[in-house]
Amino acid sequence: MKYAVFTVSTPDYTPEQAVLKIKYAGYGGIEWRVQDDPPSVYNPTFWSGNRATLPLTGFERDAPKWRALSSDAGLEIPAIATYVKCNEPDKADLAMQGASALGAPALRIQVPHYDGTESFAKLWDASIQEYKVIAGLAASHGVKALVELHHRTIVPSASAARRFLDGLDPAHAGAIHDAGNMIHEGWEHPRLAFETLGPYLAHVHMKNTRWEPVEALDDGTVQWTAIWVPVPEGIADVRSIMRALRAVSYDAWITFEDFSTEHPVEVNLERNLAYIRAIEQEIANDT
Repeated sequence: MKYAVFTVSTPDYTPEQAVLKIKYAGYGGIEWRVQDDPPSVYNPTFWSGNRATLPLTGFERDAPKWRALSSDAGLEIPAIATYVKCNEPDKADLAMQGASALGAPALRIQVPHYDGTESFAKLWDASIQEYKVIAGLAASHGVKALVELHHRTIVPSASAARRFLDGLDPAHAGAIHDAGNMIHEGWEHPRLAFETLGPYLAHVHMKNTRWEPVEALDDGTVQWTAIWVPVPEGIADVRSIMRALRAVSYDAWITFEDFSTEHPVEVNLERNLAYIRAIEQEIANDT
């Protein structure tokens, strides 16, 4: 396997700091967060003011600079993670131009959120047509558009993603498996998920989650919430995921996207890589 870090999980670092910290921790790749989100001087968070973010505006123009920054640090760019949605083809086109100039073979293009307040069928059908356009743009730029398995979207599971992507060219459309997201919604056994995705399994995100009770109502109902936790401590069984990846002969990139805050980012970077490598070696010794 090859391991990378998604810079959404390193909000305190500038791009220049991110490449050095990630390389020093032993990773081989960096997955850049790409969004128009001005960096915060005082209070960067994962999703707002994140300093390790490359602006979408002008991305295609500045991509060679970011490519040199990454390669000079000895890091590959397996993918980039944009927040462009499939109903934004003009933005997607610019992002794909940037991805190509960056040397990134793939980029995330999001599908709509879903909360049950509108017709799922209409949204699903419209989004499939929009993603056909996205896949066509990806083909024209020689990259692959990725759908992320994500809670509160129309593709929270591998089964949903396979149904959504069926008929598109796997060379230019694929899926990001994300076990941490799937604990929130869409959980399927890892091997079932990977085999269901089949040729559309293009990338893997690694983080973890657990459920905690919020309150008990007078009628006995217990309300729950899902929280981000360190990778070894969540509900998703990392050994099961790694064994299933081996079973389907996946030997590409796993990108860490750790939203836990119990430890400093530097500690998470080191612990996560040591943990996953130990599991990988354990599984190799078992065979």
